Amino acid sequence: MRSSTRTAARGTLLVALFGVLTAVAAACGSSSASTTSSPTPSTLPSVAATTAIKASWETFFAGATPAAQKIPLLENGQQFAQTIQAQAQSPLAKSTAAKVSSVKVTSPTTATVKYSILLGTQVALAGQTGQAVLQNGVWKVSAQSFQALLALEGAASSSPSASP
Repeated sequence: MRSSTRTAARGTLLVALFGVLTAVAAACGSSSASTTSSPTPSTLPSVAATTAIKASWETFFAGATPAAQKIPLLENGQQFAQTIQAQAQSPLAKSTAAKVSSVKVTSPTTATVKYSILLGTQVALAGQTGQAVLQNGVWKVSAQSFQALLALEGAASSSPSASP
C-alpha cells in the first residue's frame, strides 16, 4: 500500500514538473536548430567541454538559478525569455534540479547528456538522455531535450499511477 502511494506521488510530481516545462518546450515548437558558425577546432573528448556541459545543465535546471541566468543556457533562449521568466516564479520549478551522470561529446558542437531530474531531494525522473549543443561558444541545453521531456509527460499523465 505504501509503495502505491509513493508511486502515485511520484507520478503526480512528474506531471507537475512537466507542466512547468511545457511552456518552455512549446516555445521551441517544431523549428529545427541549426548552427551557422563553424565549429572551433578542439579534441572531441575535451574535459573542458564536459565540465561546461555539466555546469550548464545543472545550472539551467536548478530552481535557485534566476531566469536571466537560465536564458543564455538554453538553445535559442532569447526566443522564449518570457516563458523562462514566468516559469522561474513557479514554486514547483524552484524545487527542481538536474543531476548529470555522464556527458559524451559526439561532435565539435553536440553532446549526449545522461541526467536525472530531482524535486527537492527526491529523484522524480531518473536515467534520462538529452542533448547539449554548442551555440555561440556556449554549451547549452538543447531545445530537442525539452521535446523529449514532453513526450515523457504524456506517458506519465496517462499512467494509472499518475491518477489521484
